[in-house]
Amino acid sequence: MKLLRTVLDKQAPHFEAGGRLEKLYPIYEMLDTFLFTSGKTTRSASHVRDALDLKRMMFTVVVAMVPCIYMAMYNTGLQAHRAIESGALPLDTWQTQVMQALGLSFSAGDMLACIVHGALYYLPVVILTFAIGGAWETVFAVVRKHEINEGFLVTGMLFPLILPATIPLWQVALGISFGVVVGKEIFGGTGFNILNPALTARVFLFFAYPADISGDAVWIAAQTSADGYSGATWLATAAVDGQAALSGGVAWWDAFVGTVPGSMGETSALACLIGAAILLLTGIGSWRIMVSVAAGSILTVLLLNAVGSTTNPMIEVDFWWHLVLGGWAFGAVYMATDPVSAAHSNTGKYTYGLLIGFLAILIRTINPAFPEGMMLAILFMNLFASLIDFFVVRANIKRRRARYAA
Repeated sequence: MKLLRTVLDKQAPHFEAGGRLEKLYPIYEMLDTFLFTSGKTTRSASHVRDALDLKRMMFTVVVAMVPCIYMAMYNTGLQAHRAIESGALPLDTWQTQVMQALGLSFSAGDMLACIVHGALYYLPVVILTFAIGGAWETVFAVVRKHEINEGFLVTGMLFPLILPATIPLWQVALGISFGVVVGKEIFGGTGFNILNPALTARVFLFFAYPADISGDAVWIAAQTSADGYSGATWLATAAVDGQAALSGGVAWWDAFVGTVPGSMGETSALACLIGAAILLLTGIGSWRIMVSVAAGSILTVLLLNAVGSTTNPMIEVDFWWHLVLGGWAFGAVYMATDPVSAAHSNTGKYTYGLLIGFLAILIRTINPAFPEGMMLAILFMNLFASLIDFFVVRANIKRRRARYAA
């Protein structure tokens, strides 16, 4: 490490002001601060220092996503192996050919084989996301003469987890470009965006290419033809057949663990709970938002169950099914708690979370064409987060004026 530090110090003058590579300083600074702690320190004693900086915060969130990353690889491979065993998936994809070259089985009971097979779908999406998204971050940092911060690290890890396994790679590149440029950089970059960049990227793909990234019919095994091999998620099945379809078709425990079809990293409520525990113990995630989202969803489901419907089977579904199906758990833990696009005041966080939970269930149940509602609910409330905080602050000022007779 000492040798690496020496090499970086020798190259520093070329990138600093007046050097021939001055315009590329953000790239040098990104590499230097990624490998080492910044050598710049505050000289005076007039500043309050916090041990938690942006880098540590982002790495903590990534650590909290490790359970979902594991499930993204394992469950993707598991679904592929189940399709192979049933004869629905031929052994002519490049992923299966790699598996054969490695001498691995296609058994659904072989955990290692499932993880490796799933990684062959997951890793290309991750690599391309970081390559394209990182390139956009670098371009804007160079033009603005800003540092390249770690803000994209979390976005780059979140985006692949909310995509189907066989999403075309060119759509991955297009989606993350839209999410970074339109969802974040046009507002000023990390810390200034009003929308969650990863969700912005996904919603763009959803409405631009619904056949490849759908809310009701998702990839189950692999892309075997122009049409692919897809089927209805259990959430979409519930929208058609109601509670009876869930009770007779899939075990609640399987949905909770995440061994069901869906986007790569958001099927497991168990993995999301582990991630939530990490975020809460480290103080990164907001328990107010998580609890409020759950409360808003449960109360809305109970209200709809009480009202009932003879034409909409989705209204019959119990709240414990809603909490484990689709992207509800993933959205509540990782997306709704985004510290930039969420509400910042404590009172505002309760309102923000309650409305996300309410809207997510309302979209799922009332709109039969879109059984997954978490994505739109969070993005919609992103737009109102600042307004919620505004009214909270105004109320606080009014209360204090009355208290002190100002």
